[in-house]
Parts: sequence; structure tokens; C-alpha cells
Amino acid sequence: MVKNNLIGSWSFLIGVVIAILIGLGVGVNLTPVVTSVLVLLGVIVGLLAVGSKEVEPFVKASVLMLLAALVGKDILSTVRLVNLGSVIDALVALMVPAAVIVALKEGFAISKR
Repeated sequence: MVKNNLIGSWSFLIGVVIAILIGLGVGVNLTPVVTSVLVLLGVIVGLLAVGSKEVEPFVKASVLMLLAALVGKDILSTVRLVNLGSVIDALVALMVPAAVIVALKEGFAISKR
């Protein structure tokens, strides 16, 4: 289980780095291929990085991040130094599949009890 957690943790870190690179405009754009990679990394995070003890904090953090993205994206898009709107889009592409997978796993766990 530790190896799975390590793979999931690295997947999350790689996804965040990709999101930051997109915002800095360092040769990475939010193309369909990059979005697909972020979604795949999000699925890996949801499957491997979040155990039963981490479900509640992960879901809280995911919901908070997604709400902040929804509310603040327009404001953050006005920052010109870094393309924060694209960073938010990339983080959403990473976090939504992770949150859905974790919610499904928890739903199945609850139904088994």
C-alpha cells in the first residue's frame, strides 16, 4: 500500500507542477493532450493516494479548491505576470477526477458496511 501511496503522491505533485508550468507559459499549454494527462494523473491520485483515513480531509480540500476556482477564476485571470486562469483550469482538470474517484470509493465502502 505504501508503494501505491507513493505513486499517487508523485502523480499529484507532477500534476501541480504541470499546472504551474502552464501558468508560467514555459512551453506547456493547456491542450487536449495535456488536459488528458492531468485527468489521468487525477484518476491515479484518486485511486492510489487517498486512503480511507484521508477521505474526509481530501474531499474538504477538493471542494474548497474547486469552489475557489469557480468563484475566483475571473479575478485571477486578470493577473498578467502569471496566467493564473490557466493554472486554475489545469488544477481543476487534476482535482475533479481525483475527487470523483475518492467519492465513488467512499460510496462503495459505505454501501459494504
